Amino acid sequence: MKQRILFLLRTYGVTIVVFLLAKVAFMLANRAAHPFTGSDMADVLRHGLSLDLSAGLYFLVVPLLIMALSAWWQGRGLRRALRVYFFLISLAFALAFVADTSLYPYWGFKLDATCLQYLSSPETAAASVSVGYLLLRLVALAALVAVLFALYVWHMPHLQPLRHKWPYALLTLVALPLMFVGMRGGTDESTTNIGQVYYSQTPFLNHSAVNPVFSFLASLSTTGRTDVRYSFFDDDECVQLLDSVFDTRSVSPLSLLRTRRPHIVVVMLESCGGQFTMIGGRQDITPNLNRLASEGVYFTQCYANSFRTDRATVSIWSGYPSFPTMSLQKVPSKNAHLPALARSLKEAGYTTSYYYGGDINFTKKRSYLINAGFQQLSSQDDYPRAQRTMSKWGVCDEIVFSRIASDILTWGTGPDEPRHLIGYNTLSSHEPWEVPHKALPDPVENAFHYLDHCVGQFIDQLSQSPLWDDMLVILLPDHGVNHAGIDEIHQLKMHIPMLWLGGAIKEPCTVDALCNQSDLAATLLGQLGLPHDDFPFSRDVLGQQYNRQLAFHNFNNGFSVVSPTDYLVFDLTSDRPLVGDDETLVKVGKAVLQETTRDLANR
Repeated sequence: MKQRILFLLRTYGVTIVVFLLAKVAFMLANRAAHPFTGSDMADVLRHGLSLDLSAGLYFLVVPLLIMALSAWWQGRGLRRALRVYFFLISLAFALAFVADTSLYPYWGFKLDATCLQYLSSPETAAASVSVGYLLLRLVALAALVAVLFALYVWHMPHLQPLRHKWPYALLTLVALPLMFVGMRGGTDESTTNIGQVYYSQTPFLNHSAVNPVFSFLASLSTTGRTDVRYSFFDDDECVQLLDSVFDTRSVSPLSLLRTRRPHIVVVMLESCGGQFTMIGGRQDITPNLNRLASEGVYFTQCYANSFRTDRATVSIWSGYPSFPTMSLQKVPSKNAHLPALARSLKEAGYTTSYYYGGDINFTKKRSYLINAGFQQLSSQDDYPRAQRTMSKWGVCDEIVFSRIASDILTWGTGPDEPRHLIGYNTLSSHEPWEVPHKALPDPVENAFHYLDHCVGQFIDQLSQSPLWDDMLVILLPDHGVNHAGIDEIHQLKMHIPMLWLGGAIKEPCTVDALCNQSDLAATLLGQLGLPHDDFPFSRDVLGQQYNRQLAFHNFNNGFSVVSPTDYLVFDLTSDRPLVGDDETLVKVGKAVLQETTRDLANR
């Protein structure tokens, strides 16, 4: 009996040590972007230990039961089963540790079940990285599995039946409920959760303290769900908090256009956050965007709704806020019932087309675009193989921009000619930042310089056409990207430029109203004199009714709110602010989540 008890204790001890070492490796691997001290590492290990201790108990249940069975039965089967189990958890741990450490620089949050949503298109998901990067991770994965498996099996006992079986059986029966209490974190109402290890105002340190295996397993119950609901207030208080925040009217809006029916081109600029533009004071990365800002209408206070392209797509085209733990683009049964800018324009007589140089099925983009009212879709399948393989993500921006320009130049110029709407999502300014262009030494900044170069060529080509006088081109990014110390707690990451260009513009000007991507639908439809009552969360920021100016953004289980005087970042996991302390903004941000999820549940 003593041998079995020591084996179980050693197994549990190995698991805890492995969890601790994984934290150390995670921090060291991400140190370049997130500097820390030795004291920080000690704090991370100390604060994260409670979650490690609880998580470790989950993986002790099977060895405990096998030990109990071995007290009654002898045979190689039990020992073989134990070895298989140790191999499986070694593989699971290795996958979690390697994935967590590798994905964090791109995602900025701990490993969770979000990664499973990309397994349907593994080639596209892997486009963010190089072959060498993947091979190195596979080697690390194989080596880690071998090491972990060896650690677990080296002290496996010989399983001989016990003479005194009942005391060990009684001990097992006592141990199981005690382990259950340990798993749930005690007997209080609050159970073990990720938030219990958060202790710092620095997100990276909090993330480092989180056990990635526990994070992944805990997220399985929520990631991808369409019934996510937030309930912070009673209905009356929620309505009061959101009073005049979402006003669907257009009251005497400032008129920016010379015509009510221009041709419209909306270009979503991949990852082009404010730190790469004039917003961040950079004149060298996006000189064309900086120049064009003075030639059209520049919305100086526009903010991204979320942190991923699939979520931004819905915010832009459906005027619908995004959610911290769910992507509406991936839920056709719900997004089919959302309002859509393309559908509204199609009903007003526009023909609608969408261009994308990559896999248009990735993250269920095709189904969303069709639901949104786009009649014609163009993707990488419409290009020769040689062009599709020039970039990891598909056809380079320069080539797609050229095709769009060529298609536009076939349109008629008369007043009775059909009106057109084009949507385009660029893709070259994305990891692994490989572009056919070399202007800046930093590969990330160089990728955005390439994007800017393509935009400049596109606008210059269109501006020389007779169609330009009857055209509105809208440029706005989908989201920002973590780079050079800028991450989710920095306002600059989500602060994006939105430019309206073209001959349809009356005159160059700036619009300083706080707004989101989701406000594009109501604002544009207001300029066209078209109704937008069916867009419950899209605001015409040019109308006189827009008095309560706020911008909202969310990230993995958190949100940000920008007001004319304050800025708040709130972490839902720990239920506390990371930046700012305005309690009113906390309540308003929570009320937005409550009301938007309530609305979605009724669709």
